[in-house]
Amino acid sequence: MTTTDGDVHPVIDSAISVGIVEPQTLIFDQSLELACGRSLPGFELVVETYGELNADHSNALLVCHALSGDHHAAGYYPGEQRPGWWDQHIGPGKPIDTNHFYVVSLNNIGGCSGSTGPTSINPDTGQPWGPDFPIVTVSDWVKSQALLADRLGIGCWAAVVGGSLGGMQALQWAIDYPDRVASALIIAAAPKLSAQNIAFNEVARRAIMSDPDFHDGRYAQQAAIPRHGLMLARMVGHITYLSDDMMRQRFGRELREGKVNFGYDVEFQIESYLRHQGETFVDRFDANTYLLMTKALDYFDPADVHGGDLSQTLANVTARFMVVSFTSDWRFSPARSREIVAALHQGRKSVSYAEIDSPDGHDAFLMTDQKYDTCLRSFLEQNQTRGAAA
Repeated sequence: MTTTDGDVHPVIDSAISVGIVEPQTLIFDQSLELACGRSLPGFELVVETYGELNADHSNALLVCHALSGDHHAAGYYPGEQRPGWWDQHIGPGKPIDTNHFYVVSLNNIGGCSGSTGPTSINPDTGQPWGPDFPIVTVSDWVKSQALLADRLGIGCWAAVVGGSLGGMQALQWAIDYPDRVASALIIAAAPKLSAQNIAFNEVARRAIMSDPDFHDGRYAQQAAIPRHGLMLARMVGHITYLSDDMMRQRFGRELREGKVNFGYDVEFQIESYLRHQGETFVDRFDANTYLLMTKALDYFDPADVHGGDLSQTLANVTARFMVVSFTSDWRFSPARSREIVAALHQGRKSVSYAEIDSPDGHDAFLMTDQKYDTCLRSFLEQNQTRGAAA
């Protein structure tokens, strides 16, 4: 729809959409001690909320984002056609039903979408933090999210939900704050990264750090962006998010011009797709943030404090769990999800597991699928019913 101001606005159905949304920035003056031994003297979190908080604050649901995600999980910004990254799952009547839940979505510290991170100003220097921003971990994020819950007056989340790196945050929440999480929904995640996953992350980081415009992470002071390196990092990462079947179905060996040109320019459609993904990513994401996020992934291993015994690590959790995996996800395969399920079973915890048959690889957690949607909806409805009965 084009309005008199010349902008194109989406046609929004209020029956199924949270509609136009506006992020808010919350300022925290207290020091945040980090796992790396450093601290932030204060920090800001950018947050979006959808739905209404009920009288006893028992219907709050936290959505945790993955590596390149942010706070804009649902709804639309004025003048924009594209909704939030999980809009198909959040809204009235959707699996995360805003008729019943007060949904909170944030951009984690270290991010580049407004929360305190490498692009923020370091109060000690008056310059962007850049490479001087401390490395953060999943447990650091959860600690900051607990302070966010305090600010919002939420004593216990009805559910903490996330896919990929977001699912790892949901697991860490249940471990670190067992009395503040009623349910945890862990999607397409793992209890820790494999050596192969760490290797992919290292290749991506090397691509960024070897870019001549990286300038040891101080590219902002040089009015530069390590575009080439960040583009390559995204291309490598994106390959791991897709399945071979999906790439074959969508692209096969299709040539853009219908013939081989015997050169090194883009010839196959899959090459064009990956370059497009890399180029658009550079325009919205910060290179230092990408380094931080991949390190948080690498370091995630909550069972390490118990010698690798995940069941012992989960001994004190009280939340109900739902773990979801996808058959074609080779980045975080179903076998990794079953490790979490097995550890919860060993400790006699409440856990359900669903392995969804999908051709979409790791990215399946972002997409709609009838069986997937039914699993999310059923689990969250049961949680809502039990919460009301309590």
